[in-house]
Amino acid sequence: MNAAKTLLNFVLAGALLGVVVASWLGPHYLGWNNETPYATQTMCNLPEVIRQTSADLISYQVIGGGAGAGLFLILGGLFVRRTHQRARGQAGQTPPPTEPRATS
Repeated sequence: MNAAKTLLNFVLAGALLGVVVASWLGPHYLGWNNETPYATQTMCNLPEVIRQTSADLISYQVIGGGAGAGLFLILGGLFVRRTHQRARGQAGQTPPPTEPRATS
């Protein structure tokens, strides 16, 4: 149960981090991607451009959240495995028995 909580925390942190990164990088990419070449003026349907840009940003956020969750699931699995191996190694180590000393 403790391992599941740890993995869930890693997944949620990764998803949140992915959404934050996508929200930060997405507008820059969308601005670069939607620039008109050679600084020419264009006529466009502005409501459609806004809808498309918003949809793209939301899709980037979903992709970023999924990628972050997947990456942090792998990292969390490695973390849980490492802590369990370390705990198992410490629990399995017992000091060697001491032999009684012979007095002369």
